[in-house]
Amino acid sequence: MTFREEAGPILNGLPSSLTDIDPEETSEWLASLDAVIDEGGRQRARYLMLRLLERARENQIGVPSLTATDYVNTIDAEQEPWFPGDEDVERTYRRWIRWNAAVMVHRAQRPGVAVGGHISTYASAATLYEVGFNHFWRGQDHPGGGDQIFFQGHASPGMYARSFLEGHLTQTQLDGFRQEKSHVVDGSIQALSSYPHPRMMPDYWQFPTVSMGLGPMNAIYQAQFNKYLHARGIKDTSDQRVWAFLGDGEMDEPESRGLLQLASYEELDNLTFVVNCNLQRLDGPVRGNGKIIQELEAFFRGAGWNVVKVIWGRGWDPLLAADRDHALRHIMNTTTDGDYQTFRANDGAYVREEFFGRDPRTRKMVESLTDDQIWHDLQRGGHDYRKVFAGYQAAVHHTGQPTVILAHTIKGYSLGKGFAGRNATHQMKKMTVEDLKGFRDVLRLPITDAQIEENPYQPPYFHPGENDPALEYMLERRRELGGPIPERRSKYTQITLPGDDAYTQVKKGSGKQTIATTMAFVRLLKDLVRDKEFGKRIVPIIPDEARTFGMDSFFPTLKIYNPHGQNYTPVDHDLMLSYRESEQGQILHLGINEAGSVAAFTAAATSYSTHGEPMIPIYIFYSMFGFQRTGDSIWAAADQMARGFLIGATAGRTTLTGEGTQHADGHSPLLASTNPAVVAYDPAYGYEIGHIMRDGLQRMYGESPEDLIYYLTVYNEPILQPAEPEGVDRDGILRGMHLIEKADTSGWTHTPARAQLLASGVGVPWALEAQRLLADHWGVAADVWSVTSWGELRRDGLDCDEQAFLHPEEDARVPYVTQKLKDAAGPVLATSDYMRAVPDQIAQWVPGEFHSLGTDGFGFADTRPAARRFFHVDGPSLAVRTLQVLAARGEVAADVPGKAAEKYDLLDVRAGTSGNEGGDS
Repeated sequence: MTFREEAGPILNGLPSSLTDIDPEETSEWLASLDAVIDEGGRQRARYLMLRLLERARENQIGVPSLTATDYVNTIDAEQEPWFPGDEDVERTYRRWIRWNAAVMVHRAQRPGVAVGGHISTYASAATLYEVGFNHFWRGQDHPGGGDQIFFQGHASPGMYARSFLEGHLTQTQLDGFRQEKSHVVDGSIQALSSYPHPRMMPDYWQFPTVSMGLGPMNAIYQAQFNKYLHARGIKDTSDQRVWAFLGDGEMDEPESRGLLQLASYEELDNLTFVVNCNLQRLDGPVRGNGKIIQELEAFFRGAGWNVVKVIWGRGWDPLLAADRDHALRHIMNTTTDGDYQTFRANDGAYVREEFFGRDPRTRKMVESLTDDQIWHDLQRGGHDYRKVFAGYQAAVHHTGQPTVILAHTIKGYSLGKGFAGRNATHQMKKMTVEDLKGFRDVLRLPITDAQIEENPYQPPYFHPGENDPALEYMLERRRELGGPIPERRSKYTQITLPGDDAYTQVKKGSGKQTIATTMAFVRLLKDLVRDKEFGKRIVPIIPDEARTFGMDSFFPTLKIYNPHGQNYTPVDHDLMLSYRESEQGQILHLGINEAGSVAAFTAAATSYSTHGEPMIPIYIFYSMFGFQRTGDSIWAAADQMARGFLIGATAGRTTLTGEGTQHADGHSPLLASTNPAVVAYDPAYGYEIGHIMRDGLQRMYGESPEDLIYYLTVYNEPILQPAEPEGVDRDGILRGMHLIEKADTSGWTHTPARAQLLASGVGVPWALEAQRLLADHWGVAADVWSVTSWGELRRDGLDCDEQAFLHPEEDARVPYVTQKLKDAAGPVLATSDYMRAVPDQIAQWVPGEFHSLGTDGFGFADTRPAARRFFHVDGPSLAVRTLQVLAARGEVAADVPGKAAEKYDLLDVRAGTSGNEGGDS
């Protein structure tokens, strides 16, 4: 009888969910299968089962799909391509890189510094990276353009160590690892960022990746954007590939897996994921009781990807070739990841007994091997140059699908038994003297015990000398492949920005028609797109809400990008605004997918660097689903030095009627203010939007370009858009506030009490309403200011404070808000459709008394007037609050506020009148 172990899990369905209505027949079927296995072997049984599953599916019986293969390499040894490199030479300098990477982290733990780092991730992935560096990855001087590599964040020490040998980084810089401000040598900072941070190292890293899950998602949309540029004729990207290096633990992030379908649907065969499957998370095993490689294989196959497993090194090939009845395969298939981890943390004798000893046939297979041979020769595939090369070669020659390579490795590989495969290995940042000596011996480096013992906190780096043949081989490989990697460039095609004509219409206002600021923005966008030279560089990005934002008019003209074109007749084909898709479409319409939309935004917003072609992404979305939902991605975009526009439409807590709590944005400007790269505006009128957009384009791509993201909140409430006033305060609009309505007291027979009303966005009409009520009913004169950016006013105030703090010998700068209000009479009251913390940002720089109103609390579905009365931000509420402040100052009679509250029925939400109906939601 064949040796059997307890069955493993069924990936896609269990028989326990069905009732056995004929146990005797079931027993006969199982006995038949046992007989086939005993007489014909596992291979025959496997064939029959596959034929049965095939016939079952033909007859539409719901059976599990086959998405996982045996736990062996996808590419058989007989099918492996010839390895073109000199493996011995490449292994030589890989050892140098391993040493320098570990020593750099170790030295960063020296007393007085102790800033940490990660040793074990790169140790597990060194072969995966070196095969790419030596044979696949094209630098930016390659004739076909450079490849784009998303390096695994925790592996950054390995990239620094390689760049040191290449001469791109110095030993002094290595010693500045994670000391980005304090490591000053000869008057200049000589430091390296902890992880891939382009903003910290703008000539080196291209993509930030250590916020786990964002790398895979951004890599997918980078590959899509490369195809988009090619399809639109802006740049030939047909010879460029995107590679993303990921951890198996990282693949638990929803963003890591949630967008795989886009890559397969769009046939992104320019994309390769390399998942470093060392079976460990940061604290322990990824799937101790399961098999993460098998799980990922099933998931990626189900999503339509090409899957290549690189599990076993070449030492296993003879054993697998001799495994005629698949006993070894069975053990490989049924051994859990937790056990594989434990095997590597022990020795060859343990592996002989606990792995091969599970079946007499497999025990016999290794009788001729010593324990040392079992330990050293039977390696994981991710550490074998030839196996990894075969996987990469298969990936780059595969067409029609993206490829994922699942490479089995050991975390902490080569670092010694104290590191390799241990649960704590991710957090281990330094080595003992004995660890260092053992590591040196494994790597066969000419470093003496005395050199290590001289200062155990600072063991020496290793460099072979400029004329070393192995080093010259390494440098020649990079020269042939197009130059160094990583490398970031920011030289790009110069563009001519739109002139005055593009902004003419938005300055005219809406006449007698009421339109929302969202529509005012869309009209401006149409005019920008029409610009013959500039228009093609705009990349409109829309989730599944184009009609909500009034952007469906773009469909028939700009068309929606689809690499497959439009192979159907749209149901609205006879309408002027028909839904149109095209291979050359300009719009990225990404469905109900905010995370993917920000990833697409990032790819387009950094095209000036990755491709030397400036593109202007304009991503418009429900404002509630921006910074709150995708804030981490926007931080990554800022790190990547993105340039573009985010448009938070249907903004405000009371303006989007009927949608309820999770749609009611009362805080996005506050969240936006936390990102230093984001310039956030809350404009009230179309002409303000025009000035802001023009300024943004100038700052991004003018004479002194800045790496900025502009965020504009726009609303869906239609109002009369005024024409731009003569002599408008453009500087005030851009810096954060300008006076739009000064109180007219001509003809008044008394000297009125005065106040200053500050409002932003949709709140400006409420302030104008309050101004009228105060004048008409209570004889109070109030000036109204449109605050286009509370955040920019705050940043200006903070800058002034810092200058005064650090340079007291200089004349103190006066904050802009202080300048504007210093001669304005009366208290200052502020309102907006956001929580009070938004206007409160400027409180400390307001000269005199300051009070704010806001929409603190949960939003809800109701009419605009009722919601505004509930939060007490509407015109009457602002008027009453102004009167209360003036009464406390003795500038109006004490009973006036109470009379006003009674007159306006302030406590009855049904009495609210501020706002109007209309506007899509």
